Parts: sequence; C-alpha cells; structure tokens
Amino acid sequence: MKLEQARVGFALCGSYCTHAQTIRALAELVPLTGQITPILAETSGSLDTRFGRNQTLRMQLEAICGASVLDSIPLVEPIGPRGLLDLLIIAPCTGNTLAKLACGITDTAITMAAKAHLRNGRPVLIAPSTNDGLSVSLRNLGDLMCRRHYYFVPFRQDDPAGKPNSLVYDPSLLAQAAVAALEGRQLQPVLLAAG
Repeated sequence: MKLEQARVGFALCGSYCTHAQTIRALAELVPLTGQITPILAETSGSLDTRFGRNQTLRMQLEAICGASVLDSIPLVEPIGPRGLLDLLIIAPCTGNTLAKLACGITDTAITMAAKAHLRNGRPVLIAPSTNDGLSVSLRNLGDLMCRRHYYFVPFRQDDPAGKPNSLVYDPSLLAQAAVAALEGRQLQPVLLAAG
C-alpha cells in the first residue's frame, strides 16, 4: 500500500517536551497520506504542562487532521473490528507505553488502539521518546523490535552527556519510516548517531 492511499492513525503519548516537534512532523505528514485519525492519550488530552495546554494540543490535532480526536478506549476499540486503519503511528511513544505494549497491557486509548489495529495484522510505527530508553525501557524496546508488525522511527540519544539513558526519535524521518512500515520493512539505520 502507498502512503498517499493509507488511512493512518496518529497517536500522541505524553513526552510533552517533544509535542511541538511531533505536531510539526504530523503537519508535514498530512498532505502525503490519504486520511489521518488523531488519537490522544488520556493524560495528554487532560493535563496542562509547562510545554502547553491540553486544549491547545487537541485543537491543533483536529485542525491539522480535519478530524475529531479519539481519546478513550470505547472510541478507539472499533479500529480493529471495522479495519479502520492501514497504519498506526505512536509518536511520541513513552517508556510507559512501550512497557504496556510489550506486556500486552491494554488500559489506555493508545494501547487499545494498538491492540485493535494489530488484530488485523497491520503495521504499528513507534517513535520512541523516553528518558529511560537505555535503562529500564531498553528491554521493552528490544521486545517490540522482535515482534511482527512493529516498526520504529529511527532514534538516537538526545543528550549523551546530560541524560545518557534518554532516547528520542528523529521527526524528520517520520514519513520515510511510515512508507517503510507500510511496505513491511524497518527503515535503516534504526539507531542513529547522537545529535
């Protein structure tokens, strides 16, 4: 399937410090795809942080995608039975969500969206952003890398000296990684030199 024909789910987790760059990457992705459905983690959709207000984030997503945000388990559950998506992108994907996906825990809108989508054997593209990516979250990252239908936006250490365990995806590679995932391949190299 080609990206321009794809129905894409775009799910935002926490990692609030990366929301601005993720929104820019999403805006660049929209004209390349057939349709994008925005999905928002319950925390991202309800908490104001020093990085922005939740209502602003919600309005940005809806304006960019031209669709209402799905932000609850009941709203995303039909993704599977109705086959609503061709690709699910989780960007940013926090260490918490990585752990839940690796352990099969389905207690948020995003983990339910992934579970529902995976039942159709379709790709999930993960854009990791976590301060513990090279510590406690590393095993979950590795676990998902070994599983079928999971792909990753290439990532790097964002601050090796100041935060040696922190990983963040490269938003400039989001569209290329989406094309690769739809083709059933991992964009390489997946591990980039530190930025």
